[in-house]
Amino acid sequence: MIIAIDGPAGAGKSTVAKLIAQKLGFLYIDTGAMYRALTLKALDEGIDIGDSARIIGAARASDIELINNHNGTLKVKLDGKDVSLAIREPRITRFVSDIAKIKEVRECMVTLQRKFGRKGDCVLDGRDIGTVVFPDADKKFYIDAAFSERVSRRHKELLGLGQKIGFQDVEQDLKNRDTIDSTRAVGPLKKADDAVYVDTTDLTIDEVVAKVLSYIK
Repeated sequence: MIIAIDGPAGAGKSTVAKLIAQKLGFLYIDTGAMYRALTLKALDEGIDIGDSARIIGAARASDIELINNHNGTLKVKLDGKDVSLAIREPRITRFVSDIAKIKEVRECMVTLQRKFGRKGDCVLDGRDIGTVVFPDADKKFYIDAAFSERVSRRHKELLGLGQKIGFQDVEQDLKNRDTIDSTRAVGPLKKADDAVYVDTTDLTIDEVVAKVLSYIK
């Protein structure tokens, strides 16, 4: 079974997807982490974010692995190195949408995501899972929340990771990401016609998980 969960940044889809995968004993695939890993590589190698050719080359030459740990966390490896924490840094968040909008990069990542997804039962979350990556997914969900709530959640998440970042900075970053993600030419953020819409604004994580599971079971 393939379960696709899409939605904007800060809506809680990754947390929900991870918990759903745990409860069902499925593989969890965080597609956003893959784009973050590539962004990290580009920045660390000094590649200009506007240099699409070099970024595409880096995408094709990168070895990205997603490993589900026994404690429910996800390990992200880039060219054999654990980058799970590094990909969550503000500098990555700032540029990941710019890299993710490149057509050839998306093609490269989608191929890899489909390869991961076909290994067995899995839960994937991202922006275009139900529309592009797995349009024939068994179950599709679109996780959303009010913009102010998404900003608040992302701010708390980053503070919890030990990052010193202001609320307004997070607000601006999310606003920029929403614009880029929803207007890009390839794989834009949008709800699949047959996806179940879930507004998480006034729900706890447990309530969201229970609601999603009710549709799956």
